Amino acid sequence: MRILFQGDSITDAGRDRRNYYHLGEGYPKYAAAAIRAAFPDKDFEFINLGISGNRSGQLFDRSSTDLIELQPDIVSILIGINDVWHRFEKHPVPTTDEQFELNYRTLLKEIKKRTDAKIMMISPFLLDAEKNQHLREGYLRILPIVRRLADEFADVFLPINEYFDEALKTQPEPLYYSGDAVHPNSNGAAFIGEKYAEAIKPLIV
Repeated sequence: MRILFQGDSITDAGRDRRNYYHLGEGYPKYAAAAIRAAFPDKDFEFINLGISGNRSGQLFDRSSTDLIELQPDIVSILIGINDVWHRFEKHPVPTTDEQFELNYRTLLKEIKKRTDAKIMMISPFLLDAEKNQHLREGYLRILPIVRRLADEFADVFLPINEYFDEALKTQPEPLYYSGDAVHPNSNGAAFIGEKYAEAIKPLIV
């Protein structure tokens, strides 16, 4: 079973781009280990093609080579926070909420049309570190867009923002999962990986 991780830096997580079987140090590494442990008699091929800095439009632009041609059995997608982040850069590359939805919708339609892959969508998240809270307003606007698209296209939706929100209610250290509210540390990556492995089980047959 071929499982493809797609997204931005949260998925990329320092992977060796010369080897797409290298899963990096983020949630794909933890998810793959948990999935293998849960299904010891099944053969898996895990591929990570997340690229740091990617926005929804860039993910769509490379979808033919980095998704469609691979014909995965399952593809997971975590994208969106850079569509907000890049509105605040020194030389901004603005993506409106409407364009974000169009980019993502078009990508999902292409996956449905050109592959037999099951789709797992993961919600963007923004944690409670003081840094990067200027992204919150835009982040809160794209969350319902992702949820709406997931209702329409996804076989599984992982609302990781909700899981983080719940976990942080009893976690006294605000930087436990991330130092900058966006990029998970090892604790955050392991947390996502655990939730990912649990959510994907219905798609593994």
